[in-house]
Amino acid sequence: MNAHEIIDTTTVLRGKIFDVAKRTVRLPNGETAVRDAILHNGASAIIPILDDGRVLLERQYRDSVGAEILEIPAGRLEPGEDPAVCAARELAEETGYRAARLKLVTVFYPAVGYSNEKIHLFLANGLTAGETRPDEDEFVEPEAYTLEEAFQMIDDGEIIDGKTVMALLLYARARAVL
Repeated sequence: MNAHEIIDTTTVLRGKIFDVAKRTVRLPNGETAVRDAILHNGASAIIPILDDGRVLLERQYRDSVGAEILEIPAGRLEPGEDPAVCAARELAEETGYRAARLKLVTVFYPAVGYSNEKIHLFLANGLTAGETRPDEDEFVEPEAYTLEEAFQMIDDGEIIDGKTVMALLLYARARAVL
């Protein structure tokens, strides 16, 4: 079977956070097809662990779903930015905390069917409190929960963000192994 090949990419929308493109691709059978794609610089997401073991989450209104969502801190990479630098910046801006240690947990694509967004997931500990500095259009409320409380909130449908559910599962697995 021949590999897929991107023949042409035309940007149809330039946005603040991502671009939307139409791509012509050659299929393994030699035919061509048009695909829509969201092109994104990528992001860093953080699992912040307080000294008492609680996980720091944040409540934020998300226009895309029209609701407040409880999620881990995360933010978009600037072009060419190191993901660890982005993680440290976003943690400080959104929660006020600075991490003594940031450890890369995994890198994943949250929506491969239509986007090239790649998220770098970090574990942050040795946290020191400070002042939040969210972007002027960001309104986030940090909240701390035990892992057990967070899993109950997943079960109850209160935590519905995919990256957050995955991050909590990975953290729980790592704790069980240690």
